[in-house]
Amino acid sequence: MSLPASGSVLGVDVGYSPKRKSSAVCRLSWQDGSLAWSISRFRHIEPEWREALAASVADRRILCAAFDGPLRCGFDEIGRYRRAEQMLTRELGRKIGKPGQSSTPVGRRLNGAANLYARSIAGRAEIAPARHEHASDNASIAEAFPSTFLGVMLPWPTGVAVTRGTRSDIFFQRHAETGGLQALIDFFLPGCRTMTAWDTVTNHDDRAALVCALTALCVAAGDYVAVGDQDGWIVLPPRQFIQAWAWNDLVENAAGGACLATVSPCQAQAARRVSP
Repeated sequence: MSLPASGSVLGVDVGYSPKRKSSAVCRLSWQDGSLAWSISRFRHIEPEWREALAASVADRRILCAAFDGPLRCGFDEIGRYRRAEQMLTRELGRKIGKPGQSSTPVGRRLNGAANLYARSIAGRAEIAPARHEHASDNASIAEAFPSTFLGVMLPWPTGVAVTRGTRSDIFFQRHAETGGLQALIDFFLPGCRTMTAWDTVTNHDDRAALVCALTALCVAAGDYVAVGDQDGWIVLPPRQFIQAWAWNDLVENAAGGACLATVSPCQAQAARRVSP
């Protein structure tokens, strides 16, 4: 797979608050050698969330949509602690944080909201067919987790002072300052000029939606790492963007029985499966 000269991907930060605009959708588009994004926030109430998602895909073909919320094929309730979540918790969790469990009350609510949003996008938008083995639907839909996506690209995360509530924001700021985010664009869309400075994105949910869009870009290009099994796959950056310490932790965690898969345009899927 390769990216066309022009296109769009979608990233959705999933929230479930009916009072606060804790959800956000980002459309990342490139054309004529330039790249831009548009982001809007919304509450989890009808018709607000549905209208926000519909506006984000209006008149645009979407190559991939990635959601920061638990998803698996069929968009049904998961209700258990998934291998994908375990893979990103052992070893990695104490260094860069961890995803919540789909079995907890919060996890179930996120799963429910993610299912609603994914079904809405799949039913309304013209999304490219899934060509990756870790898809959640016939359309190209993937699961993102921004904090870990950013964390595994840090040279050494224990040198970054964070708290639980500030972790993903500080990771985003660090990559905005050091060029880590732009490096992904340069890798996938060489020569493409980013029209907006990364550090102008300051809202937490806006940042998460933008990282979800970058996750979708990886899937659309067919170059990424994924962890999980039949209960869902969480997508991480391409192998060459994952730091050695993080890759070693992922390989060690795979010994627990989960699957660690590397996908690139020039090779078939390579998966590591080890019996517990």
